[in-house]
Amino acid sequence: MGGMGKSRVFFFALLVLAIFQQVVSDDHQPLSRLAIHKTTLALDERAYIKATPNVLGLRGQNSEWVTLQYSNPKPTIDDWIGVFSPANFSASTCPEENIRVNPPFLCSAPIKYQYANFSSPGYKKTGKGSLKLQLINQRSDFSFALFTGGLTDPKVVAMSNKVSFINPNAPVYPRLAQGKTWDEMTVTWTSGYGISEAEPFVEWGPKGGNLVKSPAGTLTFDHNTMCGAPARTVGWREPGYIHTSFLKELWPNREYIYKLAHRLFNGTIIWSQEYQFKASPFPGQNSLQRVVIFGDMGKAEADGSNEYNNFQPGSLNTTKQIIQDLKDIDIVFHIGDLCYANGYLSQWDQFTAQIEPIASTVPYMTASGNHERDWPGTGSFYGNLDSGGECGILAQTMFYVPAENREKFWYSADYGMFRFCVAHTELDWRKGSEQYKFIENCLASVDRQKQPWLIFLAHRVLGYSSAGFYVAEGSFEEPMGREDLQILWQKYKVDIAMYGHVHNYERTCPIYQNICTNKEKHSYKGSLNGTIHVVVGGGGASLSEFAPINTTWSIFKDHDFGFVKLTAFDHSNLLFEYKKSSDGQVYDSFRISREYRDILACTVDSCPPTTLAS
Repeated sequence: MGGMGKSRVFFFALLVLAIFQQVVSDDHQPLSRLAIHKTTLALDERAYIKATPNVLGLRGQNSEWVTLQYSNPKPTIDDWIGVFSPANFSASTCPEENIRVNPPFLCSAPIKYQYANFSSPGYKKTGKGSLKLQLINQRSDFSFALFTGGLTDPKVVAMSNKVSFINPNAPVYPRLAQGKTWDEMTVTWTSGYGISEAEPFVEWGPKGGNLVKSPAGTLTFDHNTMCGAPARTVGWREPGYIHTSFLKELWPNREYIYKLAHRLFNGTIIWSQEYQFKASPFPGQNSLQRVVIFGDMGKAEADGSNEYNNFQPGSLNTTKQIIQDLKDIDIVFHIGDLCYANGYLSQWDQFTAQIEPIASTVPYMTASGNHERDWPGTGSFYGNLDSGGECGILAQTMFYVPAENREKFWYSADYGMFRFCVAHTELDWRKGSEQYKFIENCLASVDRQKQPWLIFLAHRVLGYSSAGFYVAEGSFEEPMGREDLQILWQKYKVDIAMYGHVHNYERTCPIYQNICTNKEKHSYKGSLNGTIHVVVGGGGASLSEFAPINTTWSIFKDHDFGFVKLTAFDHSNLLFEYKKSSDGQVYDSFRISREYRDILACTVDSCPPTTLAS
């Protein structure tokens, strides 16, 4: 290791081992298995780890592969390699929890890890190996550490050289979302430039037309904004700066191009590559409109790292199939449990990089789930630890939604012939609550002659599911889920209600108060007389089991990864398709064909009683 190795030994020798707050463990987050705060120093002069190339992104790319060569004179089957960013991950960066407790030797979880024998099966015998890992540009340099002792008793054996992108601050991973009106598109992105260093803006305009510049607002947050561990402890990483620009007065369905930009105060402008999108149709506009909906996708690594809970095939396949079909998709709804960072903040960069080809091209609308929001004592409806201490901050900062108050995260979205009412199941939805009033107003205010397709979206299942844990509750739903809301769905003739949270696919008959209101299964004509409920939580996270029970209302179940596509051909014809992520093929579908008068007709509980005057 030479001089660099000796200086590292001296540097680490100054650091102190100490008590550290136990991080919250979660089955969904591989990084939670690393007892990083227990790390000890076991540097060996004969061990090494070397990364090439040193400089990444020379051609402007924000994702690059690096090759690691490494050696350990005392190899074990449990040796692993951690990817750290910033490269200097010493205790000097650890905040003190209090004055009596020294920081641990290592206080930052790696952004990812892989076993040393992953692609070198002879490593246990030879002590030598090589590994290819993919890095994304996320505002800092990288280094790699070789550990022995497995994940529960990690010991640093060797440290690598530093690797960095040529401009770590560059604007990256744009994500589009509809604004508060149909003719406004918002562009949100991440960079390393604060407002004291550069002015963020978007240069945009119609394809082939004049370009204009629109300024962007900038948000960030600090360590103290987080609600608990690991977000405040080993999972913390500087989030950089999140910028949002509002592109207004768009023409319906017109193609636009745009670039992200930062004007430094010396006059230099840092540009992103060029992207494009198609503006939304006018509400009620009669044109082909295609919507993709799923929940619970999570993120996975193309290089196979961080992997132990089956996210990889599901998450990457869902992303890949949507990208392949993107020319036939107009808008995407990801209804909660976005990336399962669970307090390991670096994972949000990884997730926005994974979805960039989608989110930079069509509006990527999000809902909040338990893994974004839930934390005790923070006003969430559930007092569990599922957000890993993020308590909603990351979701509502990293993604724009057209909510009146992003902290509350419920909103309506008009897309041509569709009205979407997006609820927030981590806050109270019951009758009398603020959210209940929003839901009723969203459903009641739509003009069904112009927007016949009324869709309710939420993360947890407020309708019907045969998932084992809901059947065990005896409710087939989130307890108290549909009791108040079903009156609204019926009164305002909601066509389809869709949910995530349960990691599988299930479709019901049109239903009201546990009774199927229509015996048809694939071709609905006229009034449904109820609402079709769909669980579409198979975006990528490890799958949920169905209870061994057959209900009268469940028409189709699939214990697999997949997503839903809705196609509105016109005001009278809607196609619903469920596609598997593994092959993109349709495995379940139905059509609704009807006229406007069918929506006006009374169904059970949907019309007030009338009296005839004499």
